[in-house]
This record gives sequence, C-alpha cells and structure tokens, in this order.
Amino acid sequence: RPEKDGLFCEKIFGPTKDWECYCGKYKRVRFKGITCERCGVEVTRSKVRRERMGHIVLAAPVAHIWYLRGTRSWLAYLLMGTDTKEELKTKQLEKVIYFAANMVTWVDSDRLHSDLPTLEADLEDEIAELQREAEERLAKRMTEHEKELVEMEEQGARESEIRAKGRSYERDSAFIKDRAAVEIDLARRALDELHNLYPRRTIEDELLWREMKFRYGEYFD
Repeated sequence: RPEKDGLFCEKIFGPTKDWECYCGKYKRVRFKGITCERCGVEVTRSKVRRERMGHIVLAAPVAHIWYLRGTRSWLAYLLMGTDTKEELKTKQLEKVIYFAANMVTWVDSDRLHSDLPTLEADLEDEIAELQREAEERLAKRMTEHEKELVEMEEQGARESEIRAKGRSYERDSAFIKDRAAVEIDLARRALDELHNLYPRRTIEDELLWREMKFRYGEYFD
C-alpha cells in the first residue's frame, strides 16, 4: 500500500480499496463520499487514483515532437492555410512552439482596412507629441545644466569638475533623444507590420509583438 503522507498517499489520490479508507474505520458503499477524520482519506472507488494521478493542468499547450519533426511535419501541414502566403514552414512552427516567436491566428481584415487611415493619423499625432515632450525635456535639462555651471563657477569649482558635469549633461541629453527615437521607431514598426498582417504570420521580435498587441490587439489574435 502507498506510504501514509508519502508521494502516492491515499489522502491525495484516493483509496487503494473500493469504499474503504486507509485506516479501515469506514468500509462499505454506504459511507460513499465521507472523508475519514482519522486518516483523511475519502471513501470512494479505487479507480479515482488513476484519474487523479493522470489529470494535470498544463501551464501552456504542448506539441509532441513526433508530429512536429520528421520527413514531413504533419503539424505544420495541418495548420497550413489555403493562401500561398499562409504557408507554414516547420522552422517557423518550431519557433512558436519553443516560445521564440509569436503567431497571428486571426485578423479582422475588413475592420482593419477601414480603420487604417484613422490609425495612421492618430500615430502621427502621437509621434508629434512624443517629439514635443522630448524637446521640452531637453530644454529643461539644458536650463538645469546652465544653472549648475553658474553655481559651480561661483563656488570656484575645478576645470575637471566642470568638464565632468558637461559630460553628464551630454549623456542625459543623448538618453532623452535615444528614448524618444526608440519609442517612435517601435510605434512606426508596429503600424507597418499591421499593414501586412495575415493569419499564420510569425513575429519573432517580442517587443514588437507586445507593442502591436497593446496598440492594435482588437484587430488580431
């Protein structure tokens, strides 16, 4: 019999004998469904052990390697679309299964086509706003830097300290510019990809995928 409180304990998976708890206090079918207060085992059929041991909830769907790899990938063949551009190659499917890429499964093409002009206009407005905010931050940082230089000169700071402060200002300015450029580039790429979106399209760039889902997730899955 399974060891009490062990890996295959009857308290976890159920009794090894039909209608009998571990300690034997409850026997017969008339005690069906009762959990023994002494050993903690439910009185039920022993076949529940097989069900409970085999029933697990996976954190993510899985695919058997037999259907993925081989002379012909039957999984890729099964998922392939009727359109030429929807052809799914084994290497693409492998990347999706191993979480190295994301796959588009559905696109609301009609709605997307009608909304594209509005989406493009909204993006241009957003980019203009990002550029304006970056310019404001740069101007603010320049004002702070000039104020710091005046204070350092009044306090008789050394030339090396002033140069170090200048390098710090240049780094901050470069960071502000680079951050704005990255945000704008990612937003543009997300809209560009949206133009060419179709079922079974794979996207390997995780940042791009998240940006697309955040901005345009209502148009595709």
